[in-house]
Amino acid sequence: MAAFICLALIAVSCGSSPSDSEKDFDLESLNAALAQELTAVDAYTRGLPLLRGRLRAVGREFRAQELEYVDAITKAIRGLGGEADAEPTELDFSEVKGQADFLALAYGLENAAFNFYTEASPQLYTVAPRILATTLAAGHAQHLVVLRQGLGAALVEAAPEAFESGEAPAPGATTPSGTTG
Repeated sequence: MAAFICLALIAVSCGSSPSDSEKDFDLESLNAALAQELTAVDAYTRGLPLLRGRLRAVGREFRAQELEYVDAITKAIRGLGGEADAEPTELDFSEVKGQADFLALAYGLENAAFNFYTEASPQLYTVAPRILATTLAAGHAQHLVVLRQGLGAALVEAAPEAFESGEAPAPGATTPSGTTG
């Protein structure tokens, strides 16, 4: 991942320079992304004790990947001459009592991150943040597949839709009509 980010940052220096307003927009978007990733790191850190067996190993791996995402976003912010000034969002763990509750919470965070990056990517002005957002969307989509399996979805049900939206409810989640998704 680090080598990929370095190549993306080199690509930025080869293209035309973004205007100050374009750079500011990208920096604002990157700091929003950083806040989301810091929140995910916090969630996986707090949720790890609730995970059992293979899912605990997955939780550790996802936490490590989230830390890599934080590092990559921080480097992208610095590459644009900005400062990382994001804070994680406060999470309400009061209803998280066990593994299934945590997996549902993590699923919601991953869904939101996927949705954020797929929407942000085409709006970013500079190459490196655009490539990074696309890569992060892919990483979060992969997390969603594994989390769906952890929540009990069969392999075929865990596979993403052809055009994943980042809005699919967690397997077994109750929808507003009271049915399960």
